[in-house]
Amino acid sequence: MIDNKDPRPKTKDHLAAIILAAGQSKRMGALKPLLPFGNKSVIENCIDYLSSGGVETIVIVLGHRAEAIKERLSHLPIQFALNPNPESEMAESIACGVRALPLDCEATFITPADYPAVPETVVVTLAGNWRNGSARILIPEHAGHGGHPVLVDLCFRENLLSLDPGRGLRGLFDDNREHVRRVPVDSPFVARDLDTWDDYRALHEEVYGVAAPELSG
Repeated sequence: MIDNKDPRPKTKDHLAAIILAAGQSKRMGALKPLLPFGNKSVIENCIDYLSSGGVETIVIVLGHRAEAIKERLSHLPIQFALNPNPESEMAESIACGVRALPLDCEATFITPADYPAVPETVVVTLAGNWRNGSARILIPEHAGHGGHPVLVDLCFRENLLSLDPGRGLRGLFDDNREHVRRVPVDSPFVARDLDTWDDYRALHEEVYGVAAPELSG
């Protein structure tokens, strides 16, 4: 049972983020988190927009080629969690990330590592709605399409640790509809991930006005 009494608005809180980067990028055929995007990698862009938006603790869930990603991000003040089974459903990676969060975290953003073009204003908007008590689960929406990152109050910590593998976050949302709010945002990039090379090339050109760099090998 979730207590509906909410003491917010707040002046200080501890927001976290979980970036899911354990997968094998099979459809892409290359490691998506480390693809170049602008002058950084895809995953570095994700870290940038979250930290610029006010997130204090960022946990990267690794699996496939964990050491390569960890080495690339070694200069950043982030934490890592390991999913020992990269072929598992996303629910397992989410649980790995939640277990790594400090106990004083009050809410966490959750996003796959292939949404590199989200602006920090989306993070600020979702966090503001959470602080004002408008909902405990917030999903950014643009032109009727939901996207990432989502923001989940950690009153749902135990739920996140035991998600149905077949339903994932969708199961959490469906089972707690009264706590979910879709928040309109100005950016279409909340619904633009990188499943294929065409996705990657199109998004890079749309954001930067130039073609994505050709990869050697």
